Amino acid sequence: MTRKRRKLGNPLALAVMTTLWQKPMHPYEIAQTLRSQGKDASTKTNYGSLYTVVQNLEKHGFVEVTGVERQGNRPERTVYGLTDAGREEMAEWLSDLIAIPAKEYPIFESALSLMAALPPDEVARLLEMRLASLEVQVASGRGALEKLYETLPRLFLVEVEYQLHMVEAQAQWVRGFLDEIREGSLPGVDAWRRFHETGELPAEFTE
Repeated sequence: MTRKRRKLGNPLALAVMTTLWQKPMHPYEIAQTLRSQGKDASTKTNYGSLYTVVQNLEKHGFVEVTGVERQGNRPERTVYGLTDAGREEMAEWLSDLIAIPAKEYPIFESALSLMAALPPDEVARLLEMRLASLEVQVASGRGALEKLYETLPRLFLVEVEYQLHMVEAQAQWVRGFLDEIREGSLPGVDAWRRFHETGELPAEFTE
């Protein structure tokens, strides 16, 4: 099962559509709503490009101008709303993202794939630093989430829960991997260490 190729692939476009699903808004109000609802914590949000995203959505027929607002001496603001095609696109795109796993390329995963270029003891030291940061994130994340539960329904906090669980899972994995390096139980760790001590590629690496 693969995801459908979409006319727009920027997740910010989807965030804009789900914001306009609530009601028609002008771009500045869209930005304010994304920020107030905490969506900028789960979607990479470049407010400078938000106007371009809205224009692209209009170009593809997913949003349309529904009116113009003017308050006092402020410039006129164009209000946009979802079209029927936009509602359909939003629902299909969101459904695909929820239902179909996709290969992602986190930078930490890339670093792990290349870590043999550093000595194991150095990798252990660096992972200790990472683990300390992760543990701080977990502690602060739990506190923040409990605070948010006091004012928001859990339905609107599931992405924060997910982020926290992912940090907790990463911390647990790093902790276990660190133990394997320190104890010498990681398969190939001795050959890895010899390579950095002698500069000679161990036979275990070439078999």
